[in-house]
Amino acid sequence: VPPPMADPVNLIPDRQQFPGLENKTYFNFGGQGILPTVALEAITAMYGYLQENGPFSIAANQYIQQLIAQLRQALGETFHVDPNTITITDNVTTGCDIVLWGIDWQKGDEIMLTDCEHPGIIAIVQAIAARFGVTYRFFPVVDTLNQGDAAAVLADHLGPKTRLVILSHLLWNTGQVLPLAEIMGVCRRHQGDYPVRVLVDGAQSAGSLPLDFSQLEVDYYAFTGHKWFAGPAGVGGLYIHGDRLGDINPAYVGWRSITYGSQGEPTGWAEGGKRFEVATSAYPQYAGLLAALQLHQRQGTAEERYQAICQRSQLLWQGLNQLPHVQCLATSAPQAGLVSFTIYSPLGHRAIVQKLEEQRIYLRTIADPDCIRACCHYITNEEEIEHLLSKLAEFTP
Repeated sequence: VPPPMADPVNLIPDRQQFPGLENKTYFNFGGQGILPTVALEAITAMYGYLQENGPFSIAANQYIQQLIAQLRQALGETFHVDPNTITITDNVTTGCDIVLWGIDWQKGDEIMLTDCEHPGIIAIVQAIAARFGVTYRFFPVVDTLNQGDAAAVLADHLGPKTRLVILSHLLWNTGQVLPLAEIMGVCRRHQGDYPVRVLVDGAQSAGSLPLDFSQLEVDYYAFTGHKWFAGPAGVGGLYIHGDRLGDINPAYVGWRSITYGSQGEPTGWAEGGKRFEVATSAYPQYAGLLAALQLHQRQGTAEERYQAICQRSQLLWQGLNQLPHVQCLATSAPQAGLVSFTIYSPLGHRAIVQKLEEQRIYLRTIADPDCIRACCHYITNEEEIEHLLSKLAEFTP
């Protein structure tokens, strides 16, 4: 991830594409983004096409196959990898499920997670442990937010049986960007019973950080389209490094997963990431995500959009530090769009967020650590940040 630029990025987003911003002050992009008009129109248009031409017809099938190929190509270009390494999924959790249930686990194998992972991912690991006799441990990164080296902490915790490390590239609770390249190096150098593979939860990083999977040489990277990419809910993806494809066995199989013989019989796995795609999906949502990706590309490069996100979040972070009853978790400017903070008020964080929502200002609470999280996108403007700060100033102790 490049460092935030000292000079402002001259990026003026097309906010007219986001009418959902007109009647609210929205800081929940890390939960779900605001759907742009082009995406909604693409979804509606495809539903119309399918109904007009028959949703189950030769013409419709050809149209759907073309759309799937276009979306896969767009995702490959977004992350600078071969499109065939991309599996189109429902969301991040589905991508993590594909990897975790596809590994040939042996009793005594170990999974290592950070202490900042989402409960949904922890639940999968617990199910894997119960089913296969796998053990799991957490390595502490929450305390490295303001000082320390997360990669060095991981190196101290890896054991001889560690087979997989799971981490979020951008931590959903504290907003810290983990040094993924350094962590990959630690795992590659580790001498144990297995090569240590890395599964990345990219729920907050995809669409936020400029990502080049080919340079990171990451093993598995799960991402979604409905957060920072501002696509529709229900479409995400999974990148699997080409050399790791054979290590993952499809746990769910359907007609999209396989190749066919002359009599229509299954003959093998589909090419690349297609083998993990099961059956019929909400294809108009695919059209929505494709349109959203194309819109972002017209707004500037991934690096420029990232720098704009950092500038917005730094402006909010600076303003929060001027409020005597507010304390930001990070003592230095954010490295991405997540800004987590605490408020000293008898109301408590949940009540504060509820009162703000009643005024159509949208944030969320985090349970661990106990805080409030605001998300700044490149489409966030200075007026919205100032409005939020003025309302937070009213919650005095």
